[in-house]
Amino acid sequence: MTFVLADAQTDAIAGAPFDAATSQFGVMFFDEPVAAFANVARHVEIGGRLVFACWQPMEDNPWFVGQVLAPYVPPGPKPAPGKSPTGPFSLGDPARVIELLSSAGWGDVERTAHEMTELVRRDAIFDVGQLGFAGVADADLSEALGAVDRHLARFGPHDGDLAIPIAFQIFTARRR
Repeated sequence: MTFVLADAQTDAIAGAPFDAATSQFGVMFFDEPVAAFANVARHVEIGGRLVFACWQPMEDNPWFVGQVLAPYVPPGPKPAPGKSPTGPFSLGDPARVIELLSSAGWGDVERTAHEMTELVRRDAIFDVGQLGFAGVADADLSEALGAVDRHLARFGPHDGDLAIPIAFQIFTARRR
């Protein structure tokens, strides 16, 4: 097996065409999703498969602390002209994903939704270091941490863990 570090949006990967392409919670960071999925398609043989996991919409994933931190962080930059917003929930809308994949040369698109509750350690959801990384000002650290604590308190503790409801989806497609 060979591993290659490459930009799936633009790079050519030696050894193509491949039988399949897969991603686990990565494709939602494409800032040009049609071009990126088309580039992936160019690397997969006709009839080859694509499968990826991505989150369902943010409102179906109440564990996400981004909306709690929003009052404490500066707004993110707007995408450059011709670019799409990226982030964990950018592919949450199934109809949009099907349209993106179809536009990029994929057919027979299918979606399977999954909802479950998982017991996880708190630091799997949030770590204090995220506050500075997100841009929370030093003066707001205590208040922001309190907001996160109140938000996550509704999920536990359950023997020291949090019971986190998660909603993700698996998309499959075939290269046309």
